[in-house]
Amino acid sequence: MQSVISYIGLGSNLAQPDQQLQDALRAIHGLKDTHVKQCSSFYASKPMGPQDQPDYVNAVVAIATQLSAGELLPHLQAIEQLHGRQRKSERWGPRTLDLDIILYGDEQIQSENLVVPHYGMKTREFVLYPLREIAPELVLPCGDSLVSVLKSVPKNGLEVIRKNVTWK
Repeated sequence: MQSVISYIGLGSNLAQPDQQLQDALRAIHGLKDTHVKQCSSFYASKPMGPQDQPDYVNAVVAIATQLSAGELLPHLQAIEQLHGRQRKSERWGPRTLDLDIILYGDEQIQSENLVVPHYGMKTREFVLYPLREIAPELVLPCGDSLVSVLKSVPKNGLEVIRKNVTWK
């Protein structure tokens, strides 16, 4: 099977978020038939849900993988669990690590476990701005350019906190 370029969103706001993302990058790079091609800077962002939680650290990583999206998802969930992720009923609450498949090639997937492109990507500054950093010419599977989508999404206080992120 030929490799597919996939974009994964990373986020954390508990237990040393910067280190959580760094460790997750290494774990993703170590997945079978997968390697990290590029990673955005790390960004500080305001919480999307309840405001009585710490700010987040977010990034987007481009990977080349021979795993299908359905095969990739449980690997990412296992990495989350290794980092102490506990799935709770509270949506958008604090978490040690959140890994989301944002895009998987040009595929559009609607299954019980997975929606790609990620259902909230077009409204989330903490996904779109890091994504633009590593894929400025990207055209989404729906035909919209990333640049055109960004025109209607303010930065909402998003700021770069770490550049030149490595994963080796």
